[in-house]
Amino acid sequence: MNLLSLNCRGLGNPDAVGGLRNLIRREAPALVFLCETKLSSVEFALVMASFDEYSSVSVDSMGRSGGLAFMWKKDIHVTFRSLFVHFMDFDIRMDDRDWRCLGFYGWLMMTDRHCLGIYYGHSLGESQGPWLCMGDFNEVLFANEMKGGTRAQWQMNNFRDAVDVCELSDLDVEGYAFTFDNGQGRGE
Repeated sequence: MNLLSLNCRGLGNPDAVGGLRNLIRREAPALVFLCETKLSSVEFALVMASFDEYSSVSVDSMGRSGGLAFMWKKDIHVTFRSLFVHFMDFDIRMDDRDWRCLGFYGWLMMTDRHCLGIYYGHSLGESQGPWLCMGDFNEVLFANEMKGGTRAQWQMNNFRDAVDVCELSDLDVEGYAFTFDNGQGRGE
């Protein structure tokens, strides 16, 4: 199964939408989770006009900040559990298998990031089958996952603790080596 999770940093211009369209055509993901669309649901519906093989749902941005969207190929059955400004929670039926998918966009304020462990620890306890969590947590497990910026050791420790409490496993990814890049890299 091919999935795409992307912090798109805004889909408010034709170049960004064209870049997303090209990426989706090239990779042909079954499921797509987008965070930081910076669009209202009405605006995202206009973007979806160029993705006729997908169904979608979105959560409004707050002004020009945030915004979530989830896209899936039309032959996949999706049931929504909850949609919120920081996460989308779905049950998926695909290839005669049932599983749960959580798309997450992390709180920007460090003081609120403990909510990750509280939400997932509670929510995933009610799941019986396999599940997947994807998105942008606005945090890293280890300093070598970053390009540009810094993280205090206690921040990474807290995130690792939340991952452990929720019994999450970090999956290998293909492609770009960094999970965090603020565009002000160290020349790597």
